[in-house]
Amino acid sequence: MKFIIGKKIDMTQIWQGEKVIAVTRVQAGPCPVAQVKTIGQDGYSAVQLGYGSTKNIKKPQAGHLKKIRIASSGEKTNLRYLREFRGEVKDLKVGDIVDVNTFAVGDTVKVTGASKGKGFQGGVKRHGWHGHNTTHGTKDQVRTSGSIGAGGIQHVLKGMRMPGRMGNERVTTANLKIAQVDQGNNILYISGAVPGARNGLV
Repeated sequence: MKFIIGKKIDMTQIWQGEKVIAVTRVQAGPCPVAQVKTIGQDGYSAVQLGYGSTKNIKKPQAGHLKKIRIASSGEKTNLRYLREFRGEVKDLKVGDIVDVNTFAVGDTVKVTGASKGKGFQGGVKRHGWHGHNTTHGTKDQVRTSGSIGAGGIQHVLKGMRMPGRMGNERVTTANLKIAQVDQGNNILYISGAVPGARNGLV
């Protein structure tokens, strides 16, 4: 099982032979292993990776990251993000570094990130409604929702599609392929679009 944390840089294009491929550049790793969870001790198997750096962290987080500092010969480590990846991994221990060398061109990956926040939007943009007819007296209600409930039960049913906050949700895109690996700069070129805005955690 391969996994890594990174941030989305931007979208660009690269040449593969005579074809141009749209790719997303992701600054991936290096990610130190912060914790290895086992079934016997924690009830499930998982690996916790860290990414990024910050100036100040709270005391509980500093105590949690002390194991990495000991494993990496005393160097101070203030990781900004900690994420878990479930699955049994036998050859990783606290302090090990996961970087882009784990991946190879052609690998199929699944990318999870937060989609772009659009704020409060109407139903036409949020749900793709076509709106009302622009004739027969319709003046300034073209993009309104219209009736939202039946007359008999006298309340709005749960799950009714209505205007509201759009975006800024956890989105996972599967079956993306690694088009290129830049080991020197720790950059993965992933074919297609990756969810989220620039500098978003993926």
